[in-house]
Amino acid sequence: MRSRATAYPLVAVLGWGVMFPILASALDRVDPLNLTTARYLLAAVVLVAILLLREGAGALRHGGRALEVVVLGVVGFAGFNLLTNLALEHAAPQQISLFVATTPVITQLVRWARDGVRTKPLLLALSLVALLGVGLVITRGSLAGLGQFGLGGLMMIGAVLGWGIYTHGASRFGEWSPLRFTTLTALAGTAAMLVLSIGADAVGWQHAPAAADLVAVAPQLAYAVLVGAVIAVLAWNTGVQRLGAANAALFMNLVPVTTFAVQIARGYRPEPVELVGAAITIAALIAANLAARPRSAAPPRPSAVTDPIAVTDPVAVSAR
Repeated sequence: MRSRATAYPLVAVLGWGVMFPILASALDRVDPLNLTTARYLLAAVVLVAILLLREGAGALRHGGRALEVVVLGVVGFAGFNLLTNLALEHAAPQQISLFVATTPVITQLVRWARDGVRTKPLLLALSLVALLGVGLVITRGSLAGLGQFGLGGLMMIGAVLGWGIYTHGASRFGEWSPLRFTTLTALAGTAAMLVLSIGADAVGWQHAPAAADLVAVAPQLAYAVLVGAVIAVLAWNTGVQRLGAANAALFMNLVPVTTFAVQIARGYRPEPVELVGAAITIAALIAANLAARPRSAAPPRPSAVTDPIAVTDPVAVSAR
């Protein structure tokens, strides 16, 4: 069952990894803030429609947790996406994507600070190893200049911290379906994005896109909405519920590696050090997943006492 559960965060990170190259061309026609707002406005409509069909209007109620939902939606959805887009104006894309790989460590630290649950040293170490592998992929083995992130780096620290808080928060809504949690937090985050986008347009910081611009980026927007904002986020929150926040967050290391693989398919030729980095990341993720699995109980020692159930159904005994 646990192996099946890992498919959910895997689907999410693969969807997000592919999304970055797809959205790159759309940013030539639409400002980052307006593009993100348009993306989540459409995604929110889709999520609400699915929620109403599956769980009814009652699922739109916050059940006394409105403040927590709003905070997580603003910090997770709005905070991560808006800060990431702003950071791209101050730092190179490869530097920004490297910060995404710090999500596992950040999420484990958030869990430690919030719940007092000390992170297993082995999982923390494997997270750092996976991050090292991603660093080799992104930097191609050269660490020159990584310390000079400036304002863009500070923004990405805030963005990843926001997503770590959101991921941890998702694990605290176990009585809600992933669809309900995703929809209600998406609505809160989208409202915040809309307010900020309208304000930015009003003061001339950016310009509202024309209808022709939105039509031109319709294919990219369709992928970003249906795959990146609906399927991927639903899969992510499902994985968080089934695996736990810390274990699911390990898969975020594959986001930049997936983007790297897409670039190879488009004709990019990687250097050997980049392939080594990808292998390190994948190996660390597999090792972390295996280390997080609960150990099976030791089988009972043979006894002279006859157990009728053991004779007829030994599996039932081990399942007691």
